Amino acid sequence: MTALRATPTFSMGSRRSARLIERNLYLYRHGWMVILSGFFEPLFYLLGIGFGLGALIGTIPGPGGQPISYQMFVAPALLATAAMNGAINESTFNFFFKLNINKTFTSILATPLSPGDIALGELGWALIRAGLYAIGFLVVIVVMGLFASPWAIFAVPAALLVAFAFGAVGMAATSFMRSTQDFDLIQTVVLPMFLFSGTFYPIDAYPPALQLLVRLTPLYQGVDLIRSLTVGAISPVLLVHVAYLAIMGTVGLAIASRRIDTLLLK
Repeated sequence: MTALRATPTFSMGSRRSARLIERNLYLYRHGWMVILSGFFEPLFYLLGIGFGLGALIGTIPGPGGQPISYQMFVAPALLATAAMNGAINESTFNFFFKLNINKTFTSILATPLSPGDIALGELGWALIRAGLYAIGFLVVIVVMGLFASPWAIFAVPAALLVAFAFGAVGMAATSFMRSTQDFDLIQTVVLPMFLFSGTFYPIDAYPPALQLLVRLTPLYQGVDLIRSLTVGAISPVLLVHVAYLAIMGTVGLAIASRRIDTLLLK
């Protein structure tokens, strides 16, 4: 039986992975507030910094150099951050618990599901969580009028792409962790990205070398993509952001699938 599973099944259209999403939905049917609570952190940042500090700043250069309000500058960045946090929380902490502590995935392999199905199912669930954050935050943006273009409707698909990239890489990274202390390394990476990826101020304030480094980070790709959509600054650069995040997610998912196969079937 092990020999038959030596190569992980990896199919983006696997229907079996939907069973894992269904399982998570069943487990969280009475605990939706645990999931939705992650939506409020970026909302508090928007209210506290966007409107508090923003009242002292006024306008700020947005994508394409056009002046926009500080609130309109910060809101789409926090939407990207909400999607990242939703995917990271599900694909790291919860994924580690199921993989190493509760041994959930070991039990699942007794069913027809393969390691590839597990990777797809867990990532799908992470996207659902991130999607809820993105939709909720977009509603806030629309209600507050913090957008300048109908292209803002594509902010949710863009946020899901951000979640796909971070969720897949989060699972891949977590598969190499051996204890909960290793999660400090995740925060060491995520927190600086949150603070320095153009979330609260333009990266033009940085020295040229640091600007280049920031532009290469995945969160900046998502922030600039969503911010450009909400203000209508459409350019070929957005295709670069999309390709970057799509490739990052695909590579991360492939690594996660093979790592699950290695860890569970060794």
